[in-house]
Amino acid sequence: MAASAPHLVHGMGTTLEPPTWPAITHGEAAAALARFPAAGQLEALEWHSPRPFSAAARVRTTRGVFVLKRHHPAVRAPAVLAEEHAFIAHLAAGGIPVPEILLTDDGTSAITVGEWTYELHRQGAGLDLYRERLSWTPFFSVSHAHAAGASLARLHAASRGFLAPARAVQPLVASFTILPSTDPLAATEAYVAARPALAAFLERRDWRSAVARLFAELGQGVSDALAGCEEVWTHNDWHPSNLLWSADGQVETVFDFGLADRTCAVHDLATAIERTAIDWLELGQGRDATIGHPETARALLAGYATVLPLDRGKVEAVLRVLPLVHLEFALSEIDYFAGVVGDVAEASVAWEQYLLGHADWFLAPHGQAFLHATERGALG
Repeated sequence: MAASAPHLVHGMGTTLEPPTWPAITHGEAAAALARFPAAGQLEALEWHSPRPFSAAARVRTTRGVFVLKRHHPAVRAPAVLAEEHAFIAHLAAGGIPVPEILLTDDGTSAITVGEWTYELHRQGAGLDLYRERLSWTPFFSVSHAHAAGASLARLHAASRGFLAPARAVQPLVASFTILPSTDPLAATEAYVAARPALAAFLERRDWRSAVARLFAELGQGVSDALAGCEEVWTHNDWHPSNLLWSADGQVETVFDFGLADRTCAVHDLATAIERTAIDWLELGQGRDATIGHPETARALLAGYATVLPLDRGKVEAVLRVLPLVHLEFALSEIDYFAGVVGDVAEASVAWEQYLLGHADWFLAPHGQAFLHATERGALG
């Protein structure tokens, strides 16, 4: 019998890599599922996710198909997952199609087994069309982008009334403390000081000057653009592989709320464009002038506006925030790689290529052209 292919996951580039976290085995899946009474008995592991920051598997049981997700406790402890699950439950009550979260034998939604944290979701309705696609890769069509924009607006409408505070300091969360600040460098100092592994990584770099330069060149008007925004919990990782699709190209299920936190609609819209309208994985490969897709950004905004109005001021705010919207999560990624994983090389990629590289693309003529083309098309 031929050996099965090794399990590989998405890395920071375009190639698949060995996983940081080992694939879920049949035995551990069975042990975890035993804690969720409604899950039934494990029959098969059908697929292992290539997502890099946790391990996940689609499992078939005597009671259906589920997604079992396993986390390192330094990334997600049960109490931390309970924050996400409360938001998901709120959205479900508001009519947003999200996967059902299974409860454990003691009525909680996440468990610790051995050294790991587990959560279990019922497989959502729809086609997983983007299952193998990397983050920062575009929609298959502008019609998908339009449908995703409308779905995001429905999520924002439903999120109102969820009054949980912002999440505590932890890695891999898209928090909202730097961009709204009238003193973003001081806010960055506070963000770094609260994360010892991030601080240790950055102390070998002239990071204060680098961040000050970005805000001097791209940050004018950002805090003003965010000042009047209603703070709500948002998804913060809106890309097509976090959506399940109908055969006619509509969004049937929204999932993966790992980055959810209290931000605002403008911030989340800017994040959605940043995730889907620019081929960031091609940055520095000789075609920087063509990696931006303003038609995708315009379609997202147009779809959003079919559900919630987008006036000139809000569109301008989104585009003002967009060049730096990735900054806080980039710092969170560095904290994860430098602290939880202990991978300085990947932390350096997050700093140099993600945090600095993405911002610098917007300063170049092609980045400015992308912003202008998006604005012209969105405003008619």
